[in-house]
Amino acid sequence: MSEEAATHELDVVEIQKILPHRYPMLLVDRVLDYVPGEKVIAKKNVSVNEAFFQGHFPGNPVMPGVLIVEAMAQAGAIALLTMPEFKGKTAYFGGMNKVKFRKMVKPGDTLKLEVTLEKIRGNAGLGHGEAYVEGKKVCSGDLTFMIG
Repeated sequence: MSEEAATHELDVVEIQKILPHRYPMLLVDRVLDYVPGEKVIAKKNVSVNEAFFQGHFPGNPVMPGVLIVEAMAQAGAIALLTMPEFKGKTAYFGGMNKVKFRKMVKPGDTLKLEVTLEKIRGNAGLGHGEAYVEGKKVCSGDLTFMIG
């Protein structure tokens, strides 16, 4: 990312001004850096208090893979919705492709979410997301977004 973008950090209050998601579905805690329309680096602190751990799985808590992908999609939506033409709109998850899960995500982990927007045409976009825990890739995939 450019040096100019290096100061683009958002806390959860600022994120909630961009994304409509709220607990328990807001899966981005902080944006570390972003370039509108291009790229975002964000994080999600995974806590044992997450509602999904009650049933996934008792005695062996594992973050559901679909929620890791959702966290990447929300991060990517921030890169889209910070573009002036999409400000105040909602990004919808349109699809996923080539998603791979490499490691389990457990309570106490911090997910680092990196999403690069590869194509934006009209009100649709395609991005590539990767999620890491302690520098190790836990998930990757291509994500499709639609702006409503």
